[in-house]
Amino acid sequence: MNISAPFIARPVATTLLAFAALLAGVLGYLQLPVSSLPQVDFPTIQVTTRLPGANPQTMASLVTAPLERQLGQIPSLDAMTSTSSFGLSRITLRFDLDRDVDGAAQDVQAAINAANSTLPKNLPYPPVFSKVNPANTPVLTVALTSDTMPIRDVSDLADTLVAQRLAEVAGVGRVSVGGGVKPAVRVQADGRRLAAYGLSLETLRTAIAGASVAGPKGSIDGQRQSFTISANDQINTAQAYSDVVVAISNGVPVKLRDVADVVDGLEDNQVAASFQGRPAIVIDVLRQPGSNTVATVDALRRQ
Repeated sequence: MNISAPFIARPVATTLLAFAALLAGVLGYLQLPVSSLPQVDFPTIQVTTRLPGANPQTMASLVTAPLERQLGQIPSLDAMTSTSSFGLSRITLRFDLDRDVDGAAQDVQAAINAANSTLPKNLPYPPVFSKVNPANTPVLTVALTSDTMPIRDVSDLADTLVAQRLAEVAGVGRVSVGGGVKPAVRVQADGRRLAAYGLSLETLRTAIAGASVAGPKGSIDGQRQSFTISANDQINTAQAYSDVVVAISNGVPVKLRDVADVVDGLEDNQVAASFQGRPAIVIDVLRQPGSNTVATVDALRRQ
């Protein structure tokens, strides 16, 4: 059977079919996306370390440099850039295209563990890393407000509950909380009162650091029974910190409230966010390189 015979016998239908194929091709061509360069997501990991109160020079020498020495030994590392600012160190690692980002993340965690012995002992939090392209924009932004809760409590819930749940969604590379930080007790020292008692800021710092310690207390062993001592020495409120004894002057205890003003506040009171004129906590979600944006956002909304 000749395959051309039906088309020859029906010239009108053949013409219409050819025109339909041509029209479909033209419409399909017009809908094709045009890109001069293909979209390529390099496996990128960002390491962030915070040390409140440290200037950029201190961050560069005490935090960024020790981490760079360990991170620079990771195989398949293509480029490493770092930024040291006030209280913040950020190191960006870009790996070769054929490097698996999950395997690179394991190497980064191992390098951070190896650098722990050279990092400052007073780091409030260990270095954290995230798998994300720094050039990407957030795929979803969530604003949290409340009419009944203080903004410091909303910030705590956003950091410990909401952000953690969103970070578990497949395709999410990093979740950042803006507009608030963890609650903290702020001690505002009075230099004149300290000088009157003959005390220094270092004495004040040592007393504050030793007043709230979480650690094992030991045990009580008897002939028949053994008990573990369970006591919580952590202080969480400004009122409790006010009663901390800083020193003994002429046989009289000098308490923290005698030389400083102790108030409940935020760890960093220089940042803030608002939503429709109200104080808010803003959560930005960035996708992981290679993940589908639409599917990630849909999963985030369901969560």
